[in-house]
Amino acid sequence: MRITELLTPARVACGAEAGSKKRVLERLGALAVADIPDLTPTEAFDSLVARERLGTTALGNGVALPHGRLAGARHATGALLTLAQGIDFDAPDGRPVDLLFALLVPAAHTEEHLDVLAGLARMFSDARVCAALRGCTSGAGLLAAVADWDARWATA
Repeated sequence: MRITELLTPARVACGAEAGSKKRVLERLGALAVADIPDLTPTEAFDSLVARERLGTTALGNGVALPHGRLAGARHATGALLTLAQGIDFDAPDGRPVDLLFALLVPAAHTEEHLDVLAGLARMFSDARVCAALRGCTSGAGLLAAVADWDARWATA
């Protein structure tokens, strides 16, 4: 699955303000279901928080991949958020997190969940992608940077 298939213009935000991990998870939950009428921001937030309680989803280098499962979801959905200022996310390297991608999948889609997380980890381990995302000033720029990654990965 291409990362761009998980996103829409309504599910990205650039340069957001978030003072805490809880606030950023609330924002990501709302973004992830922004244009999915049968899912609520509260359901999405609760799923992200439940997973985060098991251990941090921060990867290091300022990146976190909060994720969870939603019983009412019909397909995987994502939200991409960049922060104006990094926040403490209990990252293994201690660095503040400023790039976040939330992934929500249907409860029974275990293999898809793991496959998409692996693809996201590959994307966010590419320093050029992270630099491009951090340099974006709009949601359209974020979507373009992800589409560029998808195009390069598909031909690699």
